[in-house]
Amino acid sequence: MKNKEHTRQVRDTVVKKFKAGFGYKKISQALNIPRSTVQAIILKWKEYQTTANLPRPGRPSKLSAHTRRRLIRDAAKRPMITLDELQRSTAEVGDSVHRTTISRILHKSGLYGRVARRKPFLKDIHKKCCLKFATSHLGDTPNMWKKVLWSDETKIELFGNNAKCYVWRKSNTAYHPEHTIPTVKHGGGSIMVWACFSSAGTGKMVKIDGKMDGAKYRTILEENLMESAKDLRLGRRFAFQQDNDPKHKAKSTMEWFKNKHIQVLEWPSQSPDLNPIENLWKELKTAVHKCSPSNLTELELFCKEEWENISVSRCAKLIETYPKRLTAVIAANLHLSVFDLLKKFEISNKCRSTS
Repeated sequence: MKNKEHTRQVRDTVVKKFKAGFGYKKISQALNIPRSTVQAIILKWKEYQTTANLPRPGRPSKLSAHTRRRLIRDAAKRPMITLDELQRSTAEVGDSVHRTTISRILHKSGLYGRVARRKPFLKDIHKKCCLKFATSHLGDTPNMWKKVLWSDETKIELFGNNAKCYVWRKSNTAYHPEHTIPTVKHGGGSIMVWACFSSAGTGKMVKIDGKMDGAKYRTILEENLMESAKDLRLGRRFAFQQDNDPKHKAKSTMEWFKNKHIQVLEWPSQSPDLNPIENLWKELKTAVHKCSPSNLTELELFCKEEWENISVSRCAKLIETYPKRLTAVIAANLHLSVFDLLKKFEISNKCRSTS
């Protein structure tokens, strides 16, 4: 609870005694008020030459400093706590305020309400595998990553671009046709595609007809993998990247790689963030939906056209910066800043070179 401020008469008496030569301690004892209060009154008088209340910036906050700190602490410890829950918790300690007041307090401390990002559920074993992959490859040369052919499959919907689009409109015109984006159930249909790329550019893209199984996957590899590697001039000693889908890791599929003398990059499960092709998928889907395909045939055509239009420089940049991706994964797992991690890595490299 806030203490009741002293009357103007008491403040004037404090200044009068100070002028008479009394010290802070004696004034405090004489008037039975804290020494800190005496000091505050005198400092204010010295600066403004008055003991009257000065103009205040606005209405005093209903919440005490203790309650404000508690609100910020609760929001920081429990990021998914709602404003209603915070409002109830403040009411329990006797401070009843509006939700907007709580919002303002959190905003001043740098906490803002944002939509939580969705990401794959990772078990401890997945995190350990990602960390192991990142640490084991952090020291690889840039030339090693240039020799990797990255691959993946993705679903592309006909009307499935969920990116936000802002419009300028007046009140009560939200549902006017020019202010809305048409939607269709289940995205209006979709296609599945397989594609690959390397530092030298994009490789083949293939539409997957029907349900993908091991035999169909091997057919895609047979018809497109080696041709893509040849077009991208990867040579014979390149590494192929694929995720750990059962169709990809089937015994017959791994036997196919062995017979073709293709090295398969050991890949941790549940780690799409480590695959730079995810960046290209996002850019591809945005570009395709700007073309406004009206049917699945056009969707496939635009997908292949836009995939071929992705520049070599864009692919090269993704691979060039791949070590930074590994650094970020390690920093996130070890709860370090990227700067600290890079410093630590530079020191360890110096130790190796001098030994």
